[in-house]
Amino acid sequence: MPSRNGLKSLLRPEDSVLVLIDHQPYQLANLNSHDPHIVVNNSTALAKAAKVFGVPTILTSVVEDRGGHIFPQITDVFPDQDVIDRTFINTWEDPKVVGAVKATGRKQLIMAGLWTEICVAMPAIQAAGEGWDVTVITDASGAVSLEAHEVAIQRMIAGGVNMMTWLALAAEWQRDWARAESAVALNEVIIQHAAGSGIAYLWEQQLLNTPVRSLAA
Repeated sequence: MPSRNGLKSLLRPEDSVLVLIDHQPYQLANLNSHDPHIVVNNSTALAKAAKVFGVPTILTSVVEDRGGHIFPQITDVFPDQDVIDRTFINTWEDPKVVGAVKATGRKQLIMAGLWTEICVAMPAIQAAGEGWDVTVITDASGAVSLEAHEVAIQRMIAGGVNMMTWLALAAEWQRDWARAESAVALNEVIIQHAAGSGIAYLWEQQLLNTPVRSLAA
């Protein structure tokens, strides 16, 4: 499995590819490990961050005609992109998805989806075993129970999979606020989706743009 220390172990946008798995109404209806609103928010933020950094993103659903379409908040980020619909529960057994990932030529494989214990754990563990550098975004994923989510995370860590949250990933991709080409767009994602951090940023901008009152009589 890849080393998890040193500068080279950090995620880079030019080496990353994102797979968003089964963010669908059926799965959301029995999501109990997280507030469903938060998972929709975080998965949308993850998609937008990937777009900011030009990270290729594969969208995939399972049996869409029964499980429903991928959340429009996600598909609206990539309006010209087709969703790969599968019958395989394990995404990494679907040759169309694997082929799309391999076509990017990238080895830092990032995954998020519903449910963590099934549709995320299986492909993450398989891909890690095949030599991919796999990271799962835990707060853009969710399970049928908190126990199921936590046990799945433990199982994936044991299999060599890295765990992160969406904002930590975005910061790792940014790495340096001097990278103005992505900093402005990333700040917009933070304002829209990072709750307190976004509000704090707006407050900071307010303070920086507020003239200092003179204390002279």
